[in-house]
Amino acid sequence: MAAESNITPIPTVENGVSADVRFLPTAWQLDPSTNPYGQEVADIIEAERNVPVTVNMDRSLRPKVLDACGMTCTFCHNEGTPVANDNKERTTFLSIAGVSGRVSVFSETNGVNFLPGKMMPDERFVESLVVLRDGLGLDELHMTGGEPTLHPELPQLVAAAVAQGYTVKMTSNGENGTRMIPPCAEAGLSKVNFSIFGTTPEELAAVQNTRYGNTNLAAAKIKALHRSIATAVEHGVEVGANIVMPDISHVDRIRRVLEEFEPQLSVRILPDLDAGAESHYAIYKFLADLGAVPLDASIDAGSSNARVRYALPDGREVHFKQIRPTRMPETCGDCSLNNPDDCKEGYYGVRLYADQAGEYKVGVCLQRMDLTMPIDEFTGSAVYNDVRTMREQEYADLTAFYGNRQ
Repeated sequence: MAAESNITPIPTVENGVSADVRFLPTAWQLDPSTNPYGQEVADIIEAERNVPVTVNMDRSLRPKVLDACGMTCTFCHNEGTPVANDNKERTTFLSIAGVSGRVSVFSETNGVNFLPGKMMPDERFVESLVVLRDGLGLDELHMTGGEPTLHPELPQLVAAAVAQGYTVKMTSNGENGTRMIPPCAEAGLSKVNFSIFGTTPEELAAVQNTRYGNTNLAAAKIKALHRSIATAVEHGVEVGANIVMPDISHVDRIRRVLEEFEPQLSVRILPDLDAGAESHYAIYKFLADLGAVPLDASIDAGSSNARVRYALPDGREVHFKQIRPTRMPETCGDCSLNNPDDCKEGYYGVRLYADQAGEYKVGVCLQRMDLTMPIDEFTGSAVYNDVRTMREQEYADLTAFYGNRQ
């Protein structure tokens, strides 16, 4: 695909990388000529880098509404907090699987000093949303967990957030969606992003704790996921799916998502950050083989989130979700993790937590939970100011950088 004549190419230096990589998704920093799959993949990479770019301001908040989850994924970061049921009597928190079979991969090293509790649709919850809405201009809520659909008062949480002007979305594994999505839809839930960890019982079982990773249980979880997606569609809730593609051996797994799940499902393919270029090139190869055409890109100022929208020959769309190396200038500047090996995700946005006593805290990094602080302390902190100024500066810089590509 040839670049449109009115699109300004991305500025580059001799090695093909932009002079300021802060403005580019990680995949756009790769040299297309070094891809292992030939000219077809080089062409789709080049086409992607010439699409129009929309720059948005990140205005999202990610509340961890509860800790419980019915799955035991071996790679779970659990929003940076320990697994509550496994750590009630501990002061040094487990990151390996405890009695529950669940893990929280960062909790032994990220400095977290509290156990997560359950958010309730009460005055403290509403007050927290109002403070962050008014102070940071937030208007999107992405509910996380644990598994949000296990929260018995999830519809009331949705309604409380909608009443404060938030668009409410949720990340879910689908295990309890048929029961909870209908009342949540009635309360104003707009979208569910379903995490798909396996498309067959064998695939799903392979990434669960060995005590729980049997194929019969995995098959039941996959059926529940399908039912939850269908329920969301029936109730007018937008549905999306996140699925990671580490390398080319995962082609069949990703293809099954497109073939077997509801056509209304908007699929987002994510790179494996540990696999680096291998994962990015595998995704490009998959898209090229599908005959996908890149349409446009969206980049969030104040967050590492970026994504490219592709059209398939049958009209369906898929998204290639990418990561941009975003850092908070002051908070991240002297952090020991501030390097490409230790900090692959970058700054992703503001997270909200409740501890076991129901007190609310704000966090900004899963790997640096020592930066998490009570909400009243956060709003007067240097971190709070860093978030505000970084978002505004990034929006100005990104808008200037991409210019007439918007």
